[in-house]
Amino acid sequence: MAQWHQMAAYEIEDALTAPASPPEAPNPCSLSPRNERLPDSMESSTVGSVFIGILRDPVHKLIRRWNWKAALLSSLLRATIFFFTNLIAGWHAALGAMLAELVFRSITSGFYGAITESFSLARPAWAATAAAMVALPLLAHSLEFLVHWLRGTSKLGLSIGTSVIFTGISTAFNLYVMRRGILTTTGGCKSLRHDLSQIPRLLLGFVLAGPREIVRRIHRAAFPD
Repeated sequence: MAQWHQMAAYEIEDALTAPASPPEAPNPCSLSPRNERLPDSMESSTVGSVFIGILRDPVHKLIRRWNWKAALLSSLLRATIFFFTNLIAGWHAALGAMLAELVFRSITSGFYGAITESFSLARPAWAATAAAMVALPLLAHSLEFLVHWLRGTSKLGLSIGTSVIFTGISTAFNLYVMRRGILTTTGGCKSLRHDLSQIPRLLLGFVLAGPREIVRRIHRAAFPD
C-alpha cells in the first residue's frame, strides 16, 4: 500500500519516465530526473527551448550530436519495410525502393535521432512526446515522400503509410529508452551492443506503461490522500 501512495505523488508525465526495473547502480547515461541530477540547462529544458536551441546552434545540436545508432538501426529497418512493401511490384522495384530509403535514412535518421535525444530531456514529458511525434515525422516524411516520388517508387502510398505508422511507434519508444540512457550517443553512453541487450526489457516496460498509468489513476480515485 505504501508503494501505491508513493506512485500517486508523481505527475502524469512521470508514467513515461518511471524506471522499468528495480534500481541499479548509477549509470552515467541515465536521464531519469529522479535518479540523478542533470545539469541546470537540461533540468530547465522545455519543448520551446529545444526548438530554439536547434535554430540557434544547428551545428552543435544536429551535426556534432548526429546519432549514429539511430542512423544505423533506422536505415536498416526502414529499408526492409520499403523492400517488402514494393516486392509485389517486382524485384527491381523492391531493390530500388530499398536502396533509396537506405541512403535517405542513413543520412537523415542521424539528425532525427539527435533531435529526439534533445526532446527526451525536455519537460513536461507529454509535451515533448507530442512534439516529437508530430513535428519531426511531418518533416521527415515530407522529405521521404519527395525522394521516393522523384525516383518513381512503385508502391509509394503503401510504403509511406507503413513508414508513418512505424515512425509513430518507434518515436515514442525511442523517447522512452533515451530517457533511460539507451540509444543515445552523448554523455559517456554505452555501446550499441549493450543498448540492444536492454531493448527486450525496456520494450516490456514501454508496453506496460499505459496499463500502469491506468491502474495508478484508478487507485488514486479509490484511495485519495
